[in-house]
Amino acid sequence: MFLYGAGGHAKVIMDILKAEGKQVEALIDDNEGVDELMGAKVLHNVNCGISPLIVSIGNNRIRRLIAEKVDAVFGMAVHPSAIVSGSAKVDVGTVVMQGVIIQACVQIGKHCIINTGASIDHECVIDDFVHISPRVTLCGNVHVGEGTWIGAGTVVIPGVKIGKWTVIGAGSVVDKDIPDGVLALGNRCEIVKTL
Repeated sequence: MFLYGAGGHAKVIMDILKAEGKQVEALIDDNEGVDELMGAKVLHNVNCGISPLIVSIGNNRIRRLIAEKVDAVFGMAVHPSAIVSGSAKVDVGTVVMQGVIIQACVQIGKHCIINTGASIDHECVIDDFVHISPRVTLCGNVHVGEGTWIGAGTVVIPGVKIGKWTVIGAGSVVDKDIPDGVLALGNRCEIVKTL
């Protein structure tokens, strides 16, 4: 397995892969000042012939740019402590971290981050390049649009739709639909500004 990005997010993915019994062959990073990360070699100026690959960058927009730029077959990482329903679908490039619960008929897109201890209930749909932060709770039938970032500890009630490239602030309670491209936060989540 190869990782693209040699920062903090890569360290967590390396731990997940180790727990899965998978070996990290090398990391790729544009910062030529970094030659090693947690004992693994870091390569530079590589964008083809590296497979399977996970883009190990936390920023949703940068993760999308890299995923669209490189010529690779994408892998995935699911920590053994995660509970993933057999009827759930998790697409390539996605990382599912320690203690996550993914319930029946959930659909998770490409290159998503489902962070530590998140709970995703039945029939949720999470589009590509989404980041679900630690301890987020998505109740049933929630839809999260492409590129959205849901902050740590947020609770989203059943049936809510959150738009594309939106940010939900940490600790929010989302009880109504949120449109594309906004920052929204609070207990009874409100739109703060357009992004």
